[in-house]
Amino acid sequence: TIASLGAIAIHQLAEAVAVMLFYAIGEYFQDRAVNRSRRSIKALLQVRPDYANLSVDGEISKVAPEAVAVGQTIIVKPGEKIPLDGEVIEGESFVDTAALTGESRPRHVSGGKKVLAGMVNGQGLLTVKVSRPFSDSSVAKVMELVEQAAARKAPTERFITTFARYYTPAVICAALGLAFIPPLLVPGTTFSAWIYRALVLLVISCPCALVISVPLGYFAGLGSASRQGILIKGANFLEALANLTTVVFDKTGTLTRGVFKVTQVEAVNGFNKDEVLALAAAAEAYSNHPIAQSIRQAWGAEIAAEQISAYQELPGKGISAVIAGKRVLVGNRLICPHLTIPSDPPAGTCIHVVVDDVYAGWLLITDEIKPDARNTIVNLKRLSIKQTLMLSGDASNVAQDVADKLGLDNYYAELLPEDKVQKIEALRLAFTNPRKQKLAFVGDGINDAPVLARADIGVAMGALGADAAIEAADVVLMDDNPAKLVTAVKIARYTRQIIRQNIILAIGLKIFIMSLGIFGLAGIWEAVFADVGVALIAILNASRVLKYKGS
Repeated sequence: TIASLGAIAIHQLAEAVAVMLFYAIGEYFQDRAVNRSRRSIKALLQVRPDYANLSVDGEISKVAPEAVAVGQTIIVKPGEKIPLDGEVIEGESFVDTAALTGESRPRHVSGGKKVLAGMVNGQGLLTVKVSRPFSDSSVAKVMELVEQAAARKAPTERFITTFARYYTPAVICAALGLAFIPPLLVPGTTFSAWIYRALVLLVISCPCALVISVPLGYFAGLGSASRQGILIKGANFLEALANLTTVVFDKTGTLTRGVFKVTQVEAVNGFNKDEVLALAAAAEAYSNHPIAQSIRQAWGAEIAAEQISAYQELPGKGISAVIAGKRVLVGNRLICPHLTIPSDPPAGTCIHVVVDDVYAGWLLITDEIKPDARNTIVNLKRLSIKQTLMLSGDASNVAQDVADKLGLDNYYAELLPEDKVQKIEALRLAFTNPRKQKLAFVGDGINDAPVLARADIGVAMGALGADAAIEAADVVLMDDNPAKLVTAVKIARYTRQIIRQNIILAIGLKIFIMSLGIFGLAGIWEAVFADVGVALIAILNASRVLKYKGS
C-alpha cells in the first residue's frame, strides 16, 4: 500500500498499477495453494458419518450418531459409513478403511469382528453393537487430531513469523531513511529519485515469500502424510521427524502381530493341565490384552464371573485375582519373585500360574512377526537412521529371537513401564546434539503411553492401538503398519528440503535485487518480480509436497 501510494505521489502511475496488479495475482495464487493444502487435511473430516440407523425392538430409526448409547444396536446398510465403533453381531461384508488408514484394500468383517467409525460398508448388511460413544470413536479422535495439527508450529515456522514482525517496521524505517537522508547530504540529487529507490526497496523487502511459503510447506507436509493414513499432530513433529536418528520399537502389536495362540500347557505340584488353563482364563477374564484373549480362546468354555473377585492388573507383571476363594497370580516371571520359577522355553511367551503361593504350571504362547517389520528396519537404515532398538516386557529369549530375525541393533527385555521410560531417558542423554538428533518410540499398548509421551516423537499404532497410547503420541499410524514410519520420515525430509529451497531462493534473490535497487540499477518492475515472482515460485514449490508420496 505504501509503495503504491508513493508511486502515485511521484507520478509513476504504471509502476503503481504494476505493484497492485501483481500483488493481487500473488494473493490469488497464495489463497489457492493454502486452500489445496487445507483440503488435503480436511478430506479426513469427510469420514464423519451424518446419521446412524438405530435398531430398537425391531424398529429402525435414523438418528444422529451422538444420540446412540453404548450397548445399543445399529444397522449399517451396503454403501453406508459406519457411524460408531462397535462389534459385528450379525452379517458379513468387506469394509473400505481408506478414509482412516490410507489403505485401499478392503477388510473382511463378520460376527465378532470390530469395526470403526468412518469405515465404509461394502455389499453386505451389518448389525453392529456399539462399544463406544461417538465422542470417543475413532473418527472423532481423527477429527480432533487434524484440528490440533495446524496450531503446533515448527521452530523454523515460529522463527519466520517472529522475524517478519520485527523485519517489516525495520525495512519501513530503512526506506524512509533512503528516501530523505541522501537528498539532504548528497549535492545534485532529487527527492523524487531517492523516493523511487525507497519504494523499490519497500517492494523488494516485503517478506511475503518467506512468511507464506514456510508455513505452507509444513501445511502441505501434514496434508501429504494425512492422505496416506499418517496423522502428524503438528509441524513441530514433522520437523522433528526430519532429524530422526534413533527409533525404538515396542514388540507386541508393533513389530509382531499381537495375535497369540496357546501352543503348550504344563502343570506341576499336583495340578493338571485343564486346571492351569482354566485358572489362567478366569484370571484374564477382564483383560483386553491380546495374550489374555488367546488364553480365553484356548479355554473356550464359559467363565463364571461371579467366582472372580479382587481383580487387579499389575503393570509389566500380569494379573492378580481371587478365583473361587483361591488367590491366583498369572503373568511373567516377575509375578511372584520369591518363588523358584523354571526358565522360560526358548521360543514364545511363557505365562506362569501361581495358586495360593504354590507354583501350578505355565502356558506357552507364540506370536508372529508382522510381514512388513523386517523391511521397515532395512528401510530405516537406508534413511541413515543410526540406531534401531526394541524394548519389551517379554522374557529375554523371546525378545532376542525377534531382534535377531529383524536385524535390530539392540534390544532390552523384561522391562516394566517405568524401566522403558528410564531407557528412553538414557538414550536421549547420550545424544551429543539434541537439536539435530531426535528419538522416536513406536508402540501401541496402554503401558506404552508414558514412553510415548517422553520420547521426542511418540508414534502410536492407531487403528488397533490403545486410546491412551494414541492420546500420548505425536504421530499416529492409522493402519498399524510400522512401514508407514518410513513414509513419514521421507515426507518430513522432503518437506524440509523444499522449505530450505524456498528460504535460500527468497533471501538470495531479494538481497541481489535490493543491492541493485539501492544503487539505482533496478526499478519497480524488477522489485515486483523479486517479491511477487519469488513468492509465486516459492508457493508453487511448496505445493509439490502435496503430491509427494514418500516412495
